[in-house]
Amino acid sequence: MSDVFEFAMQMEQDGKAYYEKMASKTKVPALKKILTGLAEDEQRHYNIFKMLKEHHGSDLGKLAGKATTIMSTTKNVFQELKDSGADVLPQEDVIAVWKKAQDVEKKSEDFYRDKAKKVEDPTSKKMLIQIADEEAKHWAVIEAVMQFLNKPNTYLEDAEFSNLEEY
Repeated sequence: MSDVFEFAMQMEQDGKAYYEKMASKTKVPALKKILTGLAEDEQRHYNIFKMLKEHHGSDLGKLAGKATTIMSTTKNVFQELKDSGADVLPQEDVIAVWKKAQDVEKKSEDFYRDKAKKVEDPTSKKMLIQIADEEAKHWAVIEAVMQFLNKPNTYLEDAEFSNLEEY
């Protein structure tokens, strides 16, 4: 089981580094806030796996109770962007970067759910499921970001334009 935690710790470190790199490159403070929140979640996941690996399950209480707040943070960020009227037009490579992050989150979720089925220790099983659930939330946050970034590219498909005649 130790190898699973080693692998999970490496995945979380890679995820944190990826989000920090993306945050350092974005010029939009609101998106930087989302990326920073994702990086913080990955660090917390790393800490949980490290404790599990080192058999410090009794120390997990302080980390386990701190579930991700990324969904509410993202909702607030989108409201800030809407209120400010910020113009956030994506470039194709920006969308590709977010898509890659989303793919990694899905693979992480699947990995943790699969490992949760195979472990017998109830604490490890519970933590793997909790982190898988958080990775699913990360996927949803990234989906919302991509939809927000793509909105300028799809606005003519909205219902208010459905009455336009074709030429």
